[in-house]
Amino acid sequence: MHNSKFYGESEKNLRAKFEEAEKSAPSIIFIDEIDAIAPKREEAYGEVERRVVSQLLTLMDGLNARGKVVVIAATNRPNAIDPALRRGGRFDREVEINVPDTEGRLQILKIHTRNMPLASSVKKSYLEQEVSLISKKIKDLELKVKTEDDREMKKQILQEISTNKEELDYLQKIVNKFSGDEKKDDGILSGLVSNEREKVINLLRIGMLKELAEITHGFVGADISSLAKEAAMSVLREALPRINLKETEEISEEILKNLKVTKESFQDALKVVRPSAMREVLVDTPNVGWDDVGGLDKVKQELQEAIEWPMKNPQSFKRLGIRPPKGILLYGPPGTGKTLLAKAVAKESKANFILVKGPELLSMWVGKSEEGVRKIFERARQVSPCIIFFDEIDSLASRRGNGGGGEGGRVTEQVLNQLLAEMDGIEELQNITIIGATNRPDILDPAILRPGRFDRLALVVPPTTEGREKIFAIHTKNMPLNKDVKIKELAEKTEGYVGADIESLCREAAILALREDMEAREVKMKHFEEAMKKVRPSVSKASAEKYAK
Repeated sequence: MHNSKFYGESEKNLRAKFEEAEKSAPSIIFIDEIDAIAPKREEAYGEVERRVVSQLLTLMDGLNARGKVVVIAATNRPNAIDPALRRGGRFDREVEINVPDTEGRLQILKIHTRNMPLASSVKKSYLEQEVSLISKKIKDLELKVKTEDDREMKKQILQEISTNKEELDYLQKIVNKFSGDEKKDDGILSGLVSNEREKVINLLRIGMLKELAEITHGFVGADISSLAKEAAMSVLREALPRINLKETEEISEEILKNLKVTKESFQDALKVVRPSAMREVLVDTPNVGWDDVGGLDKVKQELQEAIEWPMKNPQSFKRLGIRPPKGILLYGPPGTGKTLLAKAVAKESKANFILVKGPELLSMWVGKSEEGVRKIFERARQVSPCIIFFDEIDSLASRRGNGGGGEGGRVTEQVLNQLLAEMDGIEELQNITIIGATNRPDILDPAILRPGRFDRLALVVPPTTEGREKIFAIHTKNMPLNKDVKIKELAEKTEGYVGADIESLCREAAILALREDMEAREVKMKHFEEAMKKVRPSVSKASAEKYAK
């Protein structure tokens, strides 16, 4: 079915499809990407689209007389479809197909790797996971049998418990043979009898796929299919140079048997394949962890409790009947490491990370800025667990009615209203945490700081002497230092310096060493002392005290 340049031909094609379905009843008409032929009429660019929508409405209204004909349509832009199609009697039911959860991703991975020669390293933890799952299943069945009154059903449950206990005993005996040392366990696996070996190999493969399912947040079926293909291609790319085939030759069966897709193959593929939903927003894959953040131990602890714990141990929060904080505001002087902290917590909690730079979201076009906010939250829901990081949030959420008249002031107010609506949304933010960063907390609108929005406020202060020592250690990790360089002494001399200042100071010291001698092999203490005269602390004592208030 396609739009034609000839008058009336598109409608004719549409009528023909419905007539064909009527003759073949019972039948299903499936319209893929219906938004392409049935956009909102007030927003349609041409007359053809308006006529096609009208024709489709007429045909849908006549379906009752057609007998057993059902129309199914698919779209990833439901709000772009003409509203008249979405009322009762036309498309009566709307079914949202969400992004698969961990269990769903595991099932899809199993399908796409069904005929793939998978090879997992011998990890005892994979086998122990299966033991834990069977143990949990037995406990659940034992609880169920206590409350079951039907005698026949009770008999079935008891039989299931008995079968699972036999399986658990058998598996536990196999697991006990392994040491936990992968190299030793590889030899132990080879020495098992064939049925035990096949059982273990199968469990190891499932364990590897489970691990992949846990880290592929936001991946849909098509993404997982691409991931599996890319993993297989990475194995071939690695093997082809060694095989040295001529153009006319085929890979022999013997070589193919030795080609195995490993966890490393999937890890290589993950560098290339990203979730479809993340391609339209600015995505940053953080490569910094807690070890890269010097000092700031109190703020680190707060972020771990508020973000990392709920994402890694959701059952603990559920057990105590508490919900994790929805939003955290990091505030403090510039350069203290607010962005670095947000990236580190995203990496440590294995969450997707959407970086939003406040000023870049503002648009001169009516409604575009609010649409941008909506789209960010929509994407975050699709790829949860996710952290949305609003850098310079004061540019989006400044105090309303604060003399900011004109078009710019109105746009900011509309964006703030949309942001508040999304944070309070009817659609609960599952596994989504919002982090805001600002060095101007005084100009933020009070509405955004109330509980249920930004539940926690964390002051990111300039580092202490101990913190500065850790930051110096991080920034001089790959720098060859002379024996006279004393990190502790540098930390004591740099009162008021924040993380960004110390990074700049280390860079300047290295440049001074090169300026002195382009063949320099190390940086000396005198270079750091000279650099201190150029790189001054960006936060004064008075400024730091102002934030503490």
